[in-house]
Amino acid sequence: MSNLASELVQDCSVISGCSALKLVLKPKDKDLGGFCVRRTLPTTECRSVGPWVFFDHMGPAHFKKDQGIDVRPHPHIGLATVTYLFTGEMLHRDSLGTEARVLPGDINLMVAGRGIVHSERQRAEIKAGPHDIHGLQLWLALPTELEQSEPGFFHYDQIDIPTVQQNGVPVRVMMGSAYGVTSPVKTLSETLYIEARLKTGQSLELPAADEKALYVVEGELTLKDTTLEEHSMAIFDAEAGITVTANRDTTLVVVGGASVGKRYMEWNFVASNKALIEQAKLDWQAGSFPKVPGDEEQFIPLPE
Repeated sequence: MSNLASELVQDCSVISGCSALKLVLKPKDKDLGGFCVRRTLPTTECRSVGPWVFFDHMGPAHFKKDQGIDVRPHPHIGLATVTYLFTGEMLHRDSLGTEARVLPGDINLMVAGRGIVHSERQRAEIKAGPHDIHGLQLWLALPTELEQSEPGFFHYDQIDIPTVQQNGVPVRVMMGSAYGVTSPVKTLSETLYIEARLKTGQSLELPAADEKALYVVEGELTLKDTTLEEHSMAIFDAEAGITVTANRDTTLVVVGGASVGKRYMEWNFVASNKALIEQAKLDWQAGSFPKVPGDEEQFIPLPE
């Protein structure tokens, strides 16, 4: 999805951490025209976790008849987007000719490489009545050697994402490897992404990673003497054996992996070299990016 907020880097409340916990980020709600988005990456305090450079939590939102999400075509370079829904439906179209429904539990991975354009809307059938939307929009920075690679789109059905029981907790291994299983979702560098649903009182030891962060989608957790509230993100160091306990029924995600190095970010562009971003801005203004078949008329202009 496009960066719809006026600023890329958002403010978060920060709580100092202890031991393996470096800090806790608490994002502020942003109303983006009928639905709320919370951004924890990038922030002033933390620009990335492993290869992950953007983390938006949208909704839960309820739309009335004839309302919904309509994100016009916009460009990306140097990143891969990961779209995941808990509830609702969206329609992805891109300049490769892809047209794919985004459904709950599926993973849609779009690799921008040297440049791609896409739109995210909702079908007329969905907007014909009241409907809900709730999900995550995540960006991965590509390793330097893949920043100018050919773009691509990869869809993975819910049934193909492996689930493992860990201490009685169902864990979906969305990307990378954890708890002895490996996701089939394509990775471009060392990447971790899991989802877990804990009942009240259950505990989960987090998987190892060079860098990792835990986000509380709903519920509340305890980590030693620290409470992790709903919609907070805990940033950890590389220490192993970190265990969290659910104070009530909780859905969490963990993202992480190995850093790909410093990245510059502006609007929807990510690059290791500022010159690539400046060229992408010029190309978008000049209309040099490819069009999205079936969605050629509208576009999001480059922000001033």
